[in-house]
Amino acid sequence: MRVPSLTLAVAGLALLAPTTPPAAVRPSAGAPGAPASRQEGSVRAADLLSRVRDCAPVSRGRYRTDDGAPATIPVCGTDEAVFWTADMDIDCDGRPGPRCNSGTDPLFTGATAFQQSDGRYLSAESLPYIVVPSASDVWDHRDHGVRGGSVAAVVYRDRVAYAVVGDTGPREIIGEASYAAAEALGIRPDPRGGGAPSGVTYIVFKNSRATPIESHASAVAVGERLARQFVQPADAGPGGSPLPPEWDGADDTTAVRPSGGEDDWGPSDGVGGPDVTGDSRTPPERNASGPRRGREAATGGTRKGEEKGEK
Repeated sequence: MRVPSLTLAVAGLALLAPTTPPAAVRPSAGAPGAPASRQEGSVRAADLLSRVRDCAPVSRGRYRTDDGAPATIPVCGTDEAVFWTADMDIDCDGRPGPRCNSGTDPLFTGATAFQQSDGRYLSAESLPYIVVPSASDVWDHRDHGVRGGSVAAVVYRDRVAYAVVGDTGPREIIGEASYAAAEALGIRPDPRGGGAPSGVTYIVFKNSRATPIESHASAVAVGERLARQFVQPADAGPGGSPLPPEWDGADDTTAVRPSGGEDDWGPSDGVGGPDVTGDSRTPPERNASGPRRGREAATGGTRKGEEKGEK
């Protein structure tokens, strides 16, 4: 059989092409080389950002974005959520995989502050999660309905991604999320030099919960519903948004206390169950955007081990 000429082949393909183009994927807003990603849900970044334009501080002080940087970031609050705007450092800790392991990240550790429903640590490369500062005199997230598995909307430029609270970090530093969370936002997720230097807004919905913690589909469903209520607070009824049905008030068995008892996840706010003590190892923390901070222990914020170098 004769092979048709290139001209005829191209013409044939043109005739076979659909007249209505498929739904376009919005281009990534991240740095060059960052993976493309789809918008999660239908709540727009602009609408979420308009709700967090004004800050009513709930923290008693401010946080640094990096080791040695000035403390300029407050945690702000509304009836429905707490939020802050900072950088994004890349957390690659937890269950190792092809992208997050001791070979790709010299400061890798195989532990996270919270565990999956099957007892394994979270996977930073497959689960979008954010990191909250360990409880301190500056701010105790537990007093504001924020725990392991709480759902967050993370906004970067014109993109929104939903994530869970999956790890804790140094007491005085804020602005960190998993490899998968960065990837979902079009941010370069490389633990050695990726991240975003500024402009990332983290909105954590109070008393929310993805069930189980490792279910990103649950995080998206809960997050989208609460985000809609957040941008249209009148629809949420008196007192802000109600507890999602996924939160049943039972014991939070996903919580694992870092050693030293600093972040014991006890029922300090009357929500959730008793403290659950897990692995005695304290997962170290890291910074993967801009100037790198040293790894610090979640129990005291002291320097631990070597510093990561510049990008």
